[in-house]
Amino acid sequence: MPARRPRRNDALSAALGYFRDLGVRELHLAAPPAVAGPTSARPGARPETRDAVPSTRPASAKGPAVPALPDLDTLRATVAACQLCGLCRTRTQTVFADGTGRSRIMFVGEAPGADEDATGVPFVGRAGQLLTKMIGAMGLDRADVYIANVLKCRPPGNRNPEPAEIAACRPYLETQIEVVKPAVLVAMGKFAAQFLLETEEPITRLRGKWGMRRGIAVMPTFHPSFLLRQPERKKEAWEDLQQVLRKLGLPVPGRKESGS
Repeated sequence: MPARRPRRNDALSAALGYFRDLGVRELHLAAPPAVAGPTSARPGARPETRDAVPSTRPASAKGPAVPALPDLDTLRATVAACQLCGLCRTRTQTVFADGTGRSRIMFVGEAPGADEDATGVPFVGRAGQLLTKMIGAMGLDRADVYIANVLKCRPPGNRNPEPAEIAACRPYLETQIEVVKPAVLVAMGKFAAQFLLETEEPITRLRGKWGMRRGIAVMPTFHPSFLLRQPERKKEAWEDLQQVLRKLGLPVPGRKESGS
């Protein structure tokens, strides 16, 4: 029997459970504002999507104020105690993020690996070393960006994330994005790109093409672990990162392959 696809109510239940853990007792759901501007009229652009997640923006004068977003330290502590899915029984520790949270660029991967599970820091293994080189090729340091994953726990054997696990972790990444408020999200690999853009399109069709998520520009690109297996695709990934620099008005270093 094929695995049951998680319903949107699953993600909403996880989100409500997460805010309950933070002590929030009342939430207001606000309708998203209309999207306008030249980016929404780009030919072939996918309409921006929004999930039915609790709003953390100020409530109207007719109702009580909605609690402010948690700070990243509070959120990190909540993630460390999370038991929303079975990965809590196999992890060594949770892997929250790397960075100060005051970054214009946020990189999003799929899930921690063995090295990350051991250290509690995302992208520190071979793929992480390549990512550090890619960031350096952009003329930046790792400290200049914010790095997180769709999942906060390592799937056993580094298998692919399962839909129920993604649904359980959804409110954590959603809140990270809302707190950090990056100007650009760089989606590394299939699972990050599909999560951020709410699509089932393969990464080979998504990479290099700008998308939008709740007003934030999204650049899908290849995951560093994929580039380790197929180094000839580094050129394409570097072109994607050059687009990010141009979007932010940052200098674009001379053409070269990142991680070479």
